[in-house]
Amino acid sequence: MSIKVVVADDQEITRTGLRMILDAQPDIEVVGEAGDGRRAVELARRLRPDVCLFDIRMPHLNGIDATRQLAGPDVGDPLAVVVITTFDLDEYVYEALRAGARGFLLKDAGPDLLGQAIRAAAGGDALIAPSITGRLLGAFAGAGPAAPPAQPIEALTDREEQILLTVARGRTNSEIATELHISLSTVKSHIASLMTKLGVRNRVEIAMWAYETHRVKH
Repeated sequence: MSIKVVVADDQEITRTGLRMILDAQPDIEVVGEAGDGRRAVELARRLRPDVCLFDIRMPHLNGIDATRQLAGPDVGDPLAVVVITTFDLDEYVYEALRAGARGFLLKDAGPDLLGQAIRAAAGGDALIAPSITGRLLGAFAGAGPAAPPAQPIEALTDREEQILLTVARGRTNSEIATELHISLSTVKSHIASLMTKLGVRNRVEIAMWAYETHRVKH
């Protein structure tokens, strides 16, 4: 079964390009497009896609607020949202992650990474563009979180601390497995344990927690 995606961007040429890239993937189907945030939210609520791919800067309702309405902490049945942006140092991206986005990419990420991000979000995971993970999260975590980050409900093991750092640096599960010489299933188990102990929903929030607690230095 195909992964159904709604694309929202105020530039028609960008929407067309994203649709062409995604529709070329054998397991992904674009089921709707929107040129502004308000329409994107309406469309997403009606179609209930597997993933929403939203630009940050859109008229009527920006991508951050659209994300919050569909995936925020107060949403009972959140949708998966991936944010895509032109700028690699855009403060709005950090806000979008706080609003519930499962990942973010640059618009020049390329078809392979875009497909990976969509599949990760559809599978309940998240993908942060590795090229900007540390620079972006580090820059804005340096300003301090809106509230002090919660402490783990249970102390992290040494291995979990290692996994935490690799996730914060944008490594994929396969890359973590190779780097730490452990199996893929072991990586997934540790990430699930981290989410439970930290009280977070996905690896984006794991990365944010790592930066906010200064475990990763920018």
